[in-house]
Amino acid sequence: MTPIAHFHSAFPTKFGIPRQSGIVAELRGRIVFEPPYRNMDALRGLDGFDYLWILWEFSANKSREERGATSWQPTVRPPLLGGNTLMGVFATRSPYRPNPIGLSSVRIERIELSLTEGPVIHVLGADLMDGTPIYDIKPYVTYADCHPDARSGFVDERRWQELAVAFPPHLQALIKPESLEALTRVLALDPRPQYQDNPEKVYGMPFEGYDIRFTVADSTLTVVDIEPL
Repeated sequence: MTPIAHFHSAFPTKFGIPRQSGIVAELRGRIVFEPPYRNMDALRGLDGFDYLWILWEFSANKSREERGATSWQPTVRPPLLGGNTLMGVFATRSPYRPNPIGLSSVRIERIELSLTEGPVIHVLGADLMDGTPIYDIKPYVTYADCHPDARSGFVDERRWQELAVAFPPHLQALIKPESLEALTRVLALDPRPQYQDNPEKVYGMPFEGYDIRFTVADSTLTVVDIEPL
């Protein structure tokens, strides 16, 4: 397979990206097609849908050789369970899978016809890193894709505990107004690896050309500095 498009977002690295699509609905991103697929006819009718499925590649994952593994791993440690409980890889949405394929549902904000990039799909709520290869998009169809009464395994038993965010006004002023709410929601979801809990440590999260510096103590995340990358 070859990518039909690439995704463009505020996240140049994996750190800080929401762990699921849709949970930070304010996050904006763009689907920019590769030249052979920049044909508006291929999107005919898409403006009648509100959501898309995106099939994409976990392109930033280290290879098995780099991880020192000789084969796929049948169990992983979901962040929702604190990063210490083993679950079957096929019972999770871990990025470390036999094939590095991601699946995300995103909201269509608008479709733009660009003179330089062809048709561009602007979306909301994506959990993709900047530059992620996209292999296909499909419309979200409510009657077939929505199962409101379905069980969700261990996810039903554990809810993600959001943090309070202390964000000084003089640092907020450095962020574009249209991005501030999305950034605050991302921080509230606790971007840290779940095995780390050092209240003295200053973490850095790249976001829209800035390094967002923060600490976490007693369920409160405090933004301490913002530096240009």
